Amino acid sequence: MIIDEAVLAKLVCPVTRTPLRYDKERRELISDAGRLAFPVRDGTPVLLVEQARPLEGNADG
Repeated sequence: MIIDEAVLAKLVCPVTRTPLRYDKERRELISDAGRLAFPVRDGTPVLLVEQARPLEGNADG
């Protein structure tokens, strides 16, 4: 499942209000600023903080 580019351009992280990027392999929306990964289930982004996965590693990746 791929997120539509027009939809992705309108989505922001609910914590930081910064743009998200889509990780096709993991099917997640990534907030680099918030260090969070939000799931995409059946093509629908789940932008709930309690459903987000914390990203590991440092801010540089």
